[in-house]
Amino acid sequence: MKRFREKTVIVTGAGSGIGRATAIRFANEGASVVLVGRTAETLKETAKEFPEDRTWIHNDNYLTVICDISDQSQVQEMVRRVVEKFDQIDVLVNNAGKATQGKITELSAEDWKSSIDVNLNGTFYVCQAAMPHLIATKGNIVNVSSLSGVGGDWNMAAYNAAKAGVSNLTRTLALDHGPDGVRVNAVNPSITETNMTSAIQDSETKTNNFLDRCPLGRLATPDDIAAAITFLASDDASMITGVNLPVDGGVSASNGQPQF
Repeated sequence: MKRFREKTVIVTGAGSGIGRATAIRFANEGASVVLVGRTAETLKETAKEFPEDRTWIHNDNYLTVICDISDQSQVQEMVRRVVEKFDQIDVLVNNAGKATQGKITELSAEDWKSSIDVNLNGTFYVCQAAMPHLIATKGNIVNVSSLSGVGGDWNMAAYNAAKAGVSNLTRTLALDHGPDGVRVNAVNPSITETNMTSAIQDSETKTNNFLDRCPLGRLATPDDIAAAITFLASDDASMITGVNLPVDGGVSASNGQPQF
């Protein structure tokens, strides 16, 4: 199924994990994909997974852009390059992020600033730069927030605050730009099998605690999250905007009490 034939899709943080799975999913569904990240080699590895039978769209149907999304000038240049090559932007997936651990008494000011800059400010910069082009195409945005942006988490003060900002920015953009024909949604994953997750301190303990509370009894995979993202970005979700969709195996269905 080619739901994104002749569509241009930007995926930030496309070099690994959820971003890589999402970029590959869009490519398999016919999109011209823009891979955005900070490391050229990881973006090239993602591109190697793209299908090779899509010359009916473009002879050169993807673009890699090295960009630090926390730098507004780099973001503006990235968007300029995308429009120069493909003439349009139809879907924006804001996936780039970082996990910063620590209680507020343990975090440095730089830890806090870095988390806000990447997770929240970066999302704002990319949305702002891309919005005029999305208005032109009646396109849409899917932000990758977190279940931590809906409810709190232990020992993740900066990350929780940043992702809560992403979740509420999503709602506000949906309200402001719905009249322009632009839909804006977010996915809110819980623990997902990625390198970023495995790098978190005490990740094995956190995973076991999660599985004790998860009705489906497993972690999400990047492909699970990519499937939700492409659904929200597709015409199948044409009446859905302003939603923060949990992709968490049912964890958020519980009120937190242990099973009796």
